[in-house]
Amino acid sequence: MDRPNILYLHSHDTGRYIQPYGYAVATPNLQRLAEEGVLFRQAFCTNPTCSPSRSALLTGQYPHSNGMTGLAHRGRWVLNDYSHHILHTLGRVGYRSTLIGVQHIASDPSMIGYDEIVRLERRRGPDVASAAVDFLGRTPKEPFFLSVGFFETHRVFPEPGTAEDPRYVRPPAPVPDTSETRADMAAFQASARILDDSMGKVLDALRGNGLAENTLVICTTDHGPAFPYMKCNLTDHGTGVMLIIRGPGGFMGGRVIDAMVSHVDVYPTVCELLAVDPPAWLQGRSVMPVIRGEADEVSDAVFSEVNWHAAYEPMRAVRTKRWKYIRRYDERLRPVLPNCDDSPSKSHWLEHGWRDRRYAREELYDLVFDPNEARNRADDRACEEALNDLRRRLDAWMEATDDPLLKGPVPAPSGAKYNDPDGLSPNDPTLTVP
Repeated sequence: MDRPNILYLHSHDTGRYIQPYGYAVATPNLQRLAEEGVLFRQAFCTNPTCSPSRSALLTGQYPHSNGMTGLAHRGRWVLNDYSHHILHTLGRVGYRSTLIGVQHIASDPSMIGYDEIVRLERRRGPDVASAAVDFLGRTPKEPFFLSVGFFETHRVFPEPGTAEDPRYVRPPAPVPDTSETRADMAAFQASARILDDSMGKVLDALRGNGLAENTLVICTTDHGPAFPYMKCNLTDHGTGVMLIIRGPGGFMGGRVIDAMVSHVDVYPTVCELLAVDPPAWLQGRSVMPVIRGEADEVSDAVFSEVNWHAAYEPMRAVRTKRWKYIRRYDERLRPVLPNCDDSPSKSHWLEHGWRDRRYAREELYDLVFDPNEARNRADDRACEEALNDLRRRLDAWMEATDDPLLKGPVPAPSGAKYNDPDGLSPNDPTLTVP
């Protein structure tokens, strides 16, 4: 086959809270995409914060390896080497790259190296979708890599419409069911509706212009939704992401795959599919053996991290099918509240004493009997074997990837902006490193 086009569709803060993952969030276009392609039920980001997560997918490296240990829009966080971005590998085999909408790995998108950047006055769903539809209407003759990034479902959410009645909404698992949190989730659903409609317009344009058959669609998000104990947390509530891939090479037929996969696996998967030599720096594994039915898993563990978000909160985690282990690397064992976006759900937690809760330095969760990761088993003698195994796995991964956290705190780059961890909101006045 000719090398397929690649459409990278991505959203903000969505996690798996869409219809094809079984949630009562009406996203019919994403449901159709899943029914036509391959849905990964156990897909994870490497870092449940915006820029680091995206950087890992696009470079095939963990954030502490590619340099994106904080948020690009906060001033100074950049990739160590923008030539590691997948568009450069694709460019060497004839792809033309175009950026439309959100990218969030550079304060200036021209740093990344796209052949074309479509500048938009607004980056909301309908505006981004319209620009993508226009692009696809030109029916490019050379294979393209098109990144279409949506702001949705990032806060601030729109007001719920008639389709989102807060009386009949269920909040995410970590959040209690109250009138305030139901209204908050209804607003998330309104944002998801806009996202789905916008992505649907892009997918319809792909089909309408005769490009669907030879285009690999990679549809994902950066991390979990912006609710307490989700975004910026290393539980599955924060690291679990939607990942739907449709297109040639075996990504058809409405298949559902339970193998654990990580965002760092996307780049090597694309390389294998295109028969392109994978760059030496890649740290993930191609999922093609699973797609071809040659293996049930590509990895028996996935790894994740947090460094800087609004404030510093160093953590590392390893997840197997059965267990999740989280380790904190800071003396602070209280919530870093600026790392949770302001919301009615956050206010509800604060009103009930969230500021004064304490975290353990080590957390171990049995994902079979405790899928919501609510009962820490790190001090349970019955789980000692699992704890020691995951400690060893995490240490080995950090050594193998030359994790800077092994040498001490990960510093913010000079001039970067960040919040006091004792603050309350990411919107509080920021500090600037001299």
